[in-house]
Amino acid sequence: MSTTPTTTRAATAGTVPAALVATVIFLTAVAPLATDMYVPAFPRVSEEFGTSASSVQLTLTTFFAGMGLGQLVGGPFSDQRGRRLPLVAGTILMTIATVGCALAPSIGFMMVARFLQGFGGGWAMVIGRAVIVDLAHGPQLVRVLNVVMGIGGVAPIISPLLGAVILQLTGWRMTFWTLAALGVLMTLCALFVVPESLPPGKRHAGGLREFGHAARTVLANRRFVGYVLVASSAFIALFAYVATSAFILQNMNGLSPVAYSIVFAANAGGMTIAALVSARLAGRVPTRRVILVGQAIALAAGILMLAGALWWGTPLLVAMGSFFALMVAQGLINTNGGALASAEVPAHPGTSSAVLGLVQWTTAGIIAPIAGLGGTDTAVPMAAIMIVGALLSLFGLLMVARPSTPAGRSPAPRDSKQAEIG
Repeated sequence: MSTTPTTTRAATAGTVPAALVATVIFLTAVAPLATDMYVPAFPRVSEEFGTSASSVQLTLTTFFAGMGLGQLVGGPFSDQRGRRLPLVAGTILMTIATVGCALAPSIGFMMVARFLQGFGGGWAMVIGRAVIVDLAHGPQLVRVLNVVMGIGGVAPIISPLLGAVILQLTGWRMTFWTLAALGVLMTLCALFVVPESLPPGKRHAGGLREFGHAARTVLANRRFVGYVLVASSAFIALFAYVATSAFILQNMNGLSPVAYSIVFAANAGGMTIAALVSARLAGRVPTRRVILVGQAIALAAGILMLAGALWWGTPLLVAMGSFFALMVAQGLINTNGGALASAEVPAHPGTSSAVLGLVQWTTAGIIAPIAGLGGTDTAVPMAAIMIVGALLSLFGLLMVARPSTPAGRSPAPRDSKQAEIG
């Protein structure tokens, strides 16, 4: 009779239970919940602490910095120590830091608490994704990650609306108490739903030397770097959209906050549907082809936005059409690029997820303020960022992550699973 633990059998079988997928979706919702719920409260936070709007904005920047660093550290640490207990530790840290945000006596304390909140959230997010990479392979990996992104796309739809309702009924601190309650629920899910997906025999010995070796290994893989560029460059346009869409649609086109929220939700819905379509196409259509379609859509959206900004005064229909197309493209590019990056370095799922997360969230922290440098009365910077992001993503796919082909021969995939997804 076999005595193999259930979690090891699951990893061998390559199956991902629905409850586990739901838990990972919950874990990945921490970023939109902790940002979009909080953003409507910026004016009240500034008023209560008697500080400038830019100081309050820094609490968003420190959160993004924490997210990136948490993923960089959490992924390799889980490669060494396993997934389940480090995941629980990350959710606990995030919850405690969120309580600190709710009790913050000053803006400086809030910045530190937000950094720790992001660190714990990024730590938990990258380990949750590594669990999926442990258990799923080939087309199933692409399918599950797209389901995670697709269903998780509901979070940015409801987060600003939920934050506005909380702010209207109570105060901004209640937003963080609500997030803390969700953190407790995440901790319980990590304890009782997530299995240990990395058996001791597959763990690394640990230490800085092993971490450095793993980092060098994944970064030495040209195609891995290419797919990271594919996904991270798409993030450039995504966070420029988050930073500037309110100004373009409200200030320049006169939409009310309610109408803007509806448009924002519709765009997020387009991204969700595109990600779910990608999940259905996994194993049927080469994933590189799906990404290429998304990149073409993103580039066309950027060109349309630039033309509208330069010659037509950015009319509402042009702006709305460009933004919707951009978000649909995100659903086709982001998760597929991340899945192909993970498939390139299957021996280091935690480290690869950490590198991808660090690059993406660092990009988010840098692009958001840059996108607003042009002011609130022009869409030209936003359009330029959309085009640059699409071109960089195309460069990553077609040049850096190009298949290795010996002279005079057709590409020979490393295995059948890689052939199906790549």
